[in-house]
Amino acid sequence: NINDFKFFLDENRVNNSYTQYANKIGLASDGKLIKNSKNVVLEFPFKDCLLEGGQSSEEGEDTYFEYEEEKTKIVKGKKITQLAGYVEKQSKRKEIFFNQVLARDEIDRLFDKKALVDWKRFTKRGEEKVKEIRRGDDGVISENLIIKGNNLLALKSLESEFKGKVKLIYVDPPYYFKNSTQGDAFVYNSNFKLSTWLTFMKNRLEVAKLLLSENGVIFIQISDEGHAYLKILMDEIFGRECFVNNLIIKMSDLSGMKMAHIDKKFPKTKENILLYKKNKIKINKVYKAKDKWDSEYKRYIENFDLKDYQFIKNYSGEDLKEFNNKVRLMKLVNLNDKISELDVSGLNSEEKEETILNFCKKNSYRIIRTSNSSGLKNIVDKLPRTNQEIISVVSKNKSLNLCVTTYNKESKDPRIQIVFSKDNLETPLGDIWNDISTSGLHSEGGVILKGGKKPEKLIEYIINSCSNENDLILDYHLGSGTTCAVAHKMNRQYIGIEQMEYGKNDSVVRLNNVISGDQTGISKAVNWKGGGDFIYLKLAKWNEKAKDEIQNISSYEELVSFFSKMYKEYFLNYNVKIVDFKEKIIHEENFKSLSLDEQKRMFLTMLDLNQMYVLESEMKSEEFGISKEDQRLTEEFYNKK
Repeated sequence: NINDFKFFLDENRVNNSYTQYANKIGLASDGKLIKNSKNVVLEFPFKDCLLEGGQSSEEGEDTYFEYEEEKTKIVKGKKITQLAGYVEKQSKRKEIFFNQVLARDEIDRLFDKKALVDWKRFTKRGEEKVKEIRRGDDGVISENLIIKGNNLLALKSLESEFKGKVKLIYVDPPYYFKNSTQGDAFVYNSNFKLSTWLTFMKNRLEVAKLLLSENGVIFIQISDEGHAYLKILMDEIFGRECFVNNLIIKMSDLSGMKMAHIDKKFPKTKENILLYKKNKIKINKVYKAKDKWDSEYKRYIENFDLKDYQFIKNYSGEDLKEFNNKVRLMKLVNLNDKISELDVSGLNSEEKEETILNFCKKNSYRIIRTSNSSGLKNIVDKLPRTNQEIISVVSKNKSLNLCVTTYNKESKDPRIQIVFSKDNLETPLGDIWNDISTSGLHSEGGVILKGGKKPEKLIEYIINSCSNENDLILDYHLGSGTTCAVAHKMNRQYIGIEQMEYGKNDSVVRLNNVISGDQTGISKAVNWKGGGDFIYLKLAKWNEKAKDEIQNISSYEELVSFFSKMYKEYFLNYNVKIVDFKEKIIHEENFKSLSLDEQKRMFLTMLDLNQMYVLESEMKSEEFGISKEDQRLTEEFYNKK
């Protein structure tokens, strides 16, 4: 506002001079002039807006009806006559953007806490009523939660209870593709534009950051085409200094349709996961199994059992007399001699190899190699010679080791120390994860999600790396429920949010399978036997009431009368045909001649059942029809007594 700025300068000048403003005047951000900033900023249309819609349907299309006259056309040489009538059509959804300045009231209302309904607890006994919401000693809800509804509004409803409480977020959001026919594309929008996708992501990431604890982390899986844009957006929201890793995940093999265009580009077999921290991070050591047995481990200790191995690893100064008596009986033999004792008759080469590998893994605590150690050599050199093949030695750092006695005392670095293969069966994870198999993925958890399902092994790596038991895990693009299924098996608390309906492949179905002892995915690796529970709930939709009212209408006249109320009070699809319907079509003879059921179906199609959720502050109004029990649980959820 130029006039206000001039007035400010005039009112604050000293001795008719502006010299007190020697410092530069200009637009600033975070106390620094934008002109002098070296930050890289991702700019796009509607960046300061809130995307009102999103995820209205899998196809990203709205349905409408249009009357068409009788017409005849030729199809494959045959004359086809199409009778006059109303034809159901699709139009690409026209998303609505709320500007944060001009539509502040709309955004405030949209972000207000929502009423929560249809509460159910699922246990091994089946579906039960929710009698209470459990809380931890710190007063925070300690339940596993599955929430159905718009994920942005659900995240905002979680904010009052879980702000700063979430340890780890993993999301596999709708991907941005230049070509909307590709794979798991962002399908919620009309002629999808990059700016819409970025606005969609930004709105949710800003709330997600608030929910993270100070030592919390977020993993976002993304395609190549959206990766660069998302990286800059994440830098802006979380800060460049909070970027931790870009993980490369092998998601498929060189086969199938991806090979059809090998002459135009290298086939795609990987995806990216961006890892950011909130403030600080501690990554747990995560290991993956080695692909092959290390041939360096080729000797076997006889008269040595797992308790002996554990005694060595857990040694903390105990008396060694009893242990040394056992050491005197230990002998080294060639591993191949032990393998030759296995019964592999009748097995093919692949089965023999697997049998041998399983034997080696099972006995890894007593299969060894030797390594040089000048520190241990100095200690052993001072000991009296013995005819024992193996002796025990306590090093200067008080650790207990086994050493061989048949070494060359003249050598500076003799191979003296025994190293167990059990300590080296696995290798630490780097930033390229290429050992995650997608074989059998379609059957994991007993549910199917075409094109978007992620392997449980992948989520296990993620949860193991940056969380511990009882930490809170969040996934607000839950899909078929992989994240929550793995969190359940790994004894983490979880919250999953999903808007789409997947029927028999829904996350609730999958989690019930987990409770019942599902043995797919990581179950065997974590010794999963079943058990536990979770609460299912929904954001209360206002338009559900309109749906019931339409179904109860008994005549055309009632339907016409109701449309005025429906048009004014309920939330309809953003579709230009609705105005025509109200003012013209509903009064035409062609519409009147339809059966009442057909007329109702057209009315129901116009309701946007994705929108217009009931506010917690208004849920006691009789017009919304929220039950007393749902009101009680909603208040308990928001900790209102």
